[in-house]
Amino acid sequence: MRIAAQKLQENIAEYILYMYQVEDVIRAYKFDVDLIMEHYVQPQLPDSSFSGQYKTWYEGLIRSMKAQKIEKSGHLDELKEIMIELSYLHTTMLNMPDDTKYKEVYDAANKYLEEFKLKSDLKDKNHIEIAFHAMYMKLLLKLQKKEISPETEEAFDGMRMMLAYLSRSYRRMKAGDLDFLKN
Repeated sequence: MRIAAQKLQENIAEYILYMYQVEDVIRAYKFDVDLIMEHYVQPQLPDSSFSGQYKTWYEGLIRSMKAQKIEKSGHLDELKEIMIELSYLHTTMLNMPDDTKYKEVYDAANKYLEEFKLKSDLKDKNHIEIAFHAMYMKLLLKLQKKEISPETEEAFDGMRMMLAYLSRSYRRMKAGDLDFLKN
């Protein structure tokens, strides 16, 4: 809850990946808030004073996931809306003549995005969604302590740099510091 709020303000890509993980935790504990609190949240809390807030937050997420019928797979509508904003921002930045840095970062990631798209059966997803799927896969591989080849690490790094640049631009856009009319 606190981590999510902090990530939402500071780094939208980290927020999305964190929330993907939270959705999977909720599914892993079969939507049982008491089990989530006992086995997942409580061991991570420095003290129990925040327990009530965390329980309320998880209960809200559980209600939303059930209402949106994403018990088995899928993502919260809020995350899908952010993904749409990021996709629009991505397209806008690619078409801005003054933002050559983003084009360079995107071009470096593009071949890896296309490869991942084919290997992961994500043919109906755009490049931003594909990059997030890849980054989440990397997170899961690390949590499982699985080895990542240097070639795969290079691909992940290219996508990570693209998402990092896009995230900084998203924060600037939300703050009103990104003026598309001047570009």
